[in-house]
Amino acid sequence: MQRCCSGSGRAHTQAPSPATATATATTAATTAPGQRRAAEASWAGREGAPRAGGRAGSGSPPRATSTCPSHHPSFTPGPSQPPAGLSPRWAEPPLLCSPSLPRTPTMGTPTRRKAHLLLLVAVVLVSSPARSSPRGSPTTFGPVFEDQPLGLLFPEESTEEKVTLACRARASPPATYRWKMNGTEMKLAPGSRHQLVGGNLVILNPSKAQDAGVYQCLASNPVGTVVSREAVLRFGFLQEFSKEERDPVKTHEGWGVMLPCNPPAHYPGLSYRWLLNEFPNFIPTDGRHFVSQTTGNLYIARTNASDLGNYSCLATSHMDFSTKSVFSKFAQLNLAAEDTRLFAPSIKARFPAETYALVGQQVTLECFAFGNPVPQIKWRKVDGSLSPQWATAEPTLQIPSISFEDEGTYECEAENSKGRDTVQGRIIVQAQPEWLKVISDMEADIGSNLRWGCAAAGKPRPTVRWLRNGEPLTSQSRVEVLAGDLRFSKLSLEDSGMYQCVAENKHGTIYASAELAVQALAPDFRLNPVKRLIPAARGGEIAIPCQPRAAPKAVVLWSKGTEILVNSSRVTVTPDGTLIIRNISRSDEGKYTCFAENFMGKANSTGILSVRDATKITLAPSSADINLGDSLTLQCHASHDPTMDLTFIWTLDDFPIDFDKPGGHYRRASTKETVGDLTILNAQLRHGGKYTCMAQTVVDSASKEATVLVRGPPGPPGGVVVRNIGDTTVQLSWSRGFDNHSPIAKYTLQARTPPAGKWKQVRTNPANIEGNAETAQVLGLTPWMDYEFRVVASNILGTGEPSGPSSKIRTKEAAPSVAPSGLSGGGGAPGELILNWTAGPRRLADRPGARRRRPALRLQQRQRAALHALRGQDPQLQPPRGRAREPHGAGVLGGGRAQGGPYQGLGQGGVILRDERDLGTRAAGHEWHPPGV
Repeated sequence: MQRCCSGSGRAHTQAPSPATATATATTAATTAPGQRRAAEASWAGREGAPRAGGRAGSGSPPRATSTCPSHHPSFTPGPSQPPAGLSPRWAEPPLLCSPSLPRTPTMGTPTRRKAHLLLLVAVVLVSSPARSSPRGSPTTFGPVFEDQPLGLLFPEESTEEKVTLACRARASPPATYRWKMNGTEMKLAPGSRHQLVGGNLVILNPSKAQDAGVYQCLASNPVGTVVSREAVLRFGFLQEFSKEERDPVKTHEGWGVMLPCNPPAHYPGLSYRWLLNEFPNFIPTDGRHFVSQTTGNLYIARTNASDLGNYSCLATSHMDFSTKSVFSKFAQLNLAAEDTRLFAPSIKARFPAETYALVGQQVTLECFAFGNPVPQIKWRKVDGSLSPQWATAEPTLQIPSISFEDEGTYECEAENSKGRDTVQGRIIVQAQPEWLKVISDMEADIGSNLRWGCAAAGKPRPTVRWLRNGEPLTSQSRVEVLAGDLRFSKLSLEDSGMYQCVAENKHGTIYASAELAVQALAPDFRLNPVKRLIPAARGGEIAIPCQPRAAPKAVVLWSKGTEILVNSSRVTVTPDGTLIIRNISRSDEGKYTCFAENFMGKANSTGILSVRDATKITLAPSSADINLGDSLTLQCHASHDPTMDLTFIWTLDDFPIDFDKPGGHYRRASTKETVGDLTILNAQLRHGGKYTCMAQTVVDSASKEATVLVRGPPGPPGGVVVRNIGDTTVQLSWSRGFDNHSPIAKYTLQARTPPAGKWKQVRTNPANIEGNAETAQVLGLTPWMDYEFRVVASNILGTGEPSGPSSKIRTKEAAPSVAPSGLSGGGGAPGELILNWTAGPRRLADRPGARRRRPALRLQQRQRAALHALRGQDPQLQPPRGRAREPHGAGVLGGGRAQGGPYQGLGQGGVILRDERDLGTRAAGHEWHPPGV
């Protein structure tokens, strides 16, 4: 086993197994940084200059012996001589593998072979500092934090004996840890108060004087170093109130008063309550009393006799895992004679003119006033509307989670019957930094350029700085730092490492980390060799890619046999190394080798081009014109190289046809390999379009197209619009639908009465609507009726689908057009007249809106005007003097009976149906003659 160290100083172990040594690469680099620089210089230097590690004056680099596994399919024996015209760099024969070659040395003595093999291993290690092996499995990667320290508040009087700040990172090799306090690296010696447990920092017997500060964890491995976010260790405390007696407070009864709390030194903030005379008699929070949670002071808006007594301020500190409360000395409140005067509000507890808050924080504004009567508190937002959920008459305005929309000026108003007082203050909302764009791990080739960027939002606007392996990064000769932009020119191996973008403002700091792996790799075909067998069609075109893994990008040359290939009208080597051969003939068959080289080394891979007969369409499909429901067979025959399988693929408008779809309309017409006929059964309109038959082998394809036209009845018209609505007519217009390749011959119009009416054809003007028309008048509608309309198009192939229904409309009102029938009468008691009749069609009464017009019964006389009132047995009927006014039901039109009084001089008459607007038509052919006339 041999141990070799890369330029980064990391030790790696590599066993010299055949798998490790398998490659077609010859190398031109060594492990020492100076030798690597010499190798880099040779990359841009003279062709014939000696390489680092080679023999002086030899003009060629040393070669490493390679053993090939017998099962590898991608390497074939190379030529024994270099291709004609190949540069001196390829002066030695390429090292190739073949299943037929025995595993025997091909050059040099065993001692020399061992040295070259060791050199190859060293180059692989130098050129793979980052994250993956040639086979893609993870090897090394830099630290990635999984657990970072958090800020901690530690009570000074806590019985806990230690504080732990967490730090854990994922890395390969595993990370080691260091800690900084206030920017200075800590000395974590065994037996000291500061212990390193895994990556965690444990502080024994913490004290404020020695341990309060800002801490950061640094995680490192051979790839690089990253720095954690900052964690602040603070110490919480609450001292005792002063032992001095408090002076009494004296005021007149009816006046307001403030009792100061004067809390002792403390951290963090406190909550406050007040005691009256004894514990636990706490002052209630009502409209007269207010305890400021900012100062602790007690405010009484208007005193009365019950307020006499001794008062003590209770201050409570709430920390992460402990609570402490302290009491002040009692202060006596004395009240002088009552002052019964009323006075206007005066605000005593005021919120600041400016309040700064961070997004998401809770904000509380306090406002309390003295006055008699006790003032009422109102809040409003001066430059906007106050959210209803915050509207309150309490002395505090609380916004639980503030946002930028809440920024603005707020006003508190205290008001009573004697006047008002106001105070205003502005809430200014700011925010900690937040990432908009972060950096991510990057792999880049040596010698290339790189631009990284990050961006953060916050208020105030964050500044951005960069760290490399935990240290500040500034602009240098090849590195440019421009706020959130980091730019590299001509990357080198020394640029590899861990980078961090740091955004900060006065409210906080955030870190984004990523690894930069600069790769320097000799060309390697193991992941992507040239295909061993490359079939191609005669007369066609072939593209053979050459894509070795290499950094920097390798220079690529191609050879056929021993002849180097140069660009010509038929042969092209693209900038990415792909070999393209056009108009292929049998003479193009043979071995093609791709040679790849960079300053790290070189490699090659070979494939064999085999030329096959081209695939041709011998019988192409023909375009066809069919009717809806017809069947059609499209023929497609092809010839091909008999050594390959032939497949037919059909597409309709470039979408593949699915022959296996249940209930489908497509069938294959033949099972012969060279016949790909397509049958369309019961063709529908959707089956029209461009059909493409493609005959395909693994090396080429041929295709022909045909167009199928399916004719059918027209599609539905669109955009049916109703205009010019009358009592019995409307004007309809529509837009033309698809004619489906057969001209539209005529249109028919249909109507229905919603919601459940059946569609029926209606009379129109013109009676026959030609196929080029887009408007017509509908006749014969019923007045005051709801209708929907639709349009149907027809051609010689049939009637198409109807249009969608129009919007519902209602025809205008009109006098009834149908008179009652079956008029008869007679009988009844003396002095009475009985009439019987049959109304018009029932649908007139059943139609929607029929109740909106009130028909009436009227007797029309011919001889005399003396009409006597009818005593109606049907309450819906009206006497013959004037028009009906009461509502009536459907029974009036469905037949009726009326009974009248004395009929002296009553002449001939008839039954008339009318509405409020006009008289209708007289009952035709039915007259009644009273007895004795």
